Amino acid sequence: MGNICRSPAGHCVLQHLVDQAGLTDQFEIESAGTIGFHAGSSPDKRMQYSMRARNIPIIGHSRQLQSSDLEVYDLILAMDNQNLIDACALDPSAKMHHKVQLFCDYCTNHRQTEVPDPYYGGDHGFEHVLDLIEDGCENLLKQLSADQ
Repeated sequence: MGNICRSPAGHCVLQHLVDQAGLTDQFEIESAGTIGFHAGSSPDKRMQYSMRARNIPIIGHSRQLQSSDLEVYDLILAMDNQNLIDACALDPSAKMHHKVQLFCDYCTNHRQTEVPDPYYGGDHGFEHVLDLIEDGCENLLKQLSADQ
């Protein structure tokens, strides 16, 4: 929603995996929230701490998802159903809805259908979110690499 916990973690993790695979020039990765409350902010300090503990570089700043993003990007991943609905609402014609999917559709080691928002929880929530994000990003990269 605010683009300071889940989405930037997904951005950082996927960018890290892409860089490690030597595929940096083949992907443009960005994150955005469906609300602009934290626009310009770095990822949440607790998420940064958890990512640093896993040697994941911290990159990016919060921004709000725009309707033009649905045209520019090939894939928009929502962390939960509400964000999926909000992202699709940016395209009232529904022409780009096929690009908007749930992130957990790419997870194979976890059964959750949504990535929970760790913002109001404890440190364990950030670790759990990173477990889900690493799982999904690894599978997403495998699929995208195979498609190219």
